[in-house]
Amino acid sequence: MNESLLRELVPAVIGVLVRRGADFASAEDAVQEALIRALESWADDPPRDAKGWLVAVAWRKFLDAARAETSRRGRELAVEVEPPSGSVAGVDDSLWLYFLCAHPSLSPSSAVALTLRAVGGLTTRQIATAYLVPESTMAQRISRAKRRLAGVPLDRPGDPATVLRVLYLVFNEGYSGDLDLAAEAIRLTRQLAAATDEPEVAGLLALMLLHHARRASRTGPGGRLIPLAEQDRSRWDTRLITEGVMILQAALARDRLGEYQAQAAIAALHADAPSTAETDWVQIVEWYDELLQLTGSPVVRLNRAVAVGEADGPQAGLAELQKVDPGLPRYAAVRAYLLERAGDLERAAELYVEAADAATSVAERAHLTREAARVREMR
Repeated sequence: MNESLLRELVPAVIGVLVRRGADFASAEDAVQEALIRALESWADDPPRDAKGWLVAVAWRKFLDAARAETSRRGRELAVEVEPPSGSVAGVDDSLWLYFLCAHPSLSPSSAVALTLRAVGGLTTRQIATAYLVPESTMAQRISRAKRRLAGVPLDRPGDPATVLRVLYLVFNEGYSGDLDLAAEAIRLTRQLAAATDEPEVAGLLALMLLHHARRASRTGPGGRLIPLAEQDRSRWDTRLITEGVMILQAALARDRLGEYQAQAAIAALHADAPSTAETDWVQIVEWYDELLQLTGSPVVRLNRAVAVGEADGPQAGLAELQKVDPGLPRYAAVRAYLLERAGDLERAAELYVEAADAATSVAERAHLTREAARVREMR
């Protein structure tokens, strides 16, 4: 059975049910039940009209649930029309669902979960496994998100910036369990890019592809983190890099620069360099300047300090670092790196230890601890 096909059909089937009169939450529930039924009954012999089959089963599930609710409350069922037989018209509701699931009224975690279920077609169990939480916890999160949307007019969904932010959040979750969220985010962003003509959507897709191209080289045995300077660049996926650069160039040619295009430009410069030493750090600093103007982000300012340190020397980088809040995550690690390059090994080792203590993941903590040990041996 082609589970990827099933997931791709989910937005269209939800859209059909909503247009027939179902509310979003009930439609999404019914489609999930239809997906389970398909997984159980299709095996290796799916129906000729997969979408029509899913619509028919999901609509019956919705009617059954509505009748049960009507019986319990003593109300009459508002919709009693059986679905028409035959194929279902091909109307693409993916874009509408992207915007609805990423509504600003939802928390980021709820928006991500709902997007993965309603647009990505993933089951609650798959999403829970990917986020390493109990299925019941994820079910409650999704239910709360749908209840939050109950009073939202379906003709006024969320804004594009929220949609892109949710997709980037999905991508940055990376990989855990048996579900590759990075690959899933790329799949969903490809769909969105095909459905809209926004340069920032293309910019986000390019950014994802360029980052994903380096994935195989980022970790070693046992999940050991490998910093960019030490990565085996022969393991980078040149096909993804080429695709990402082409998409980025087309987006930049539109002359409507946004933060994802600027980030993708920085990633492209890293991907183009034969080594860290041969990277065009001056141009990277210029792109960070653009990004800083677009976002004003303290994280961007922190990363810019590193780039300045590479372009103009560690003392220049340390001077830029003085403009950054010391309480920012990774501040100690960045300062340690710049101090090491400036020759202050004792203070660098101390800061690597401090950064390791504040690390939020085991892999990052182990990496920073190794850096502290390495610098101590250099003294």
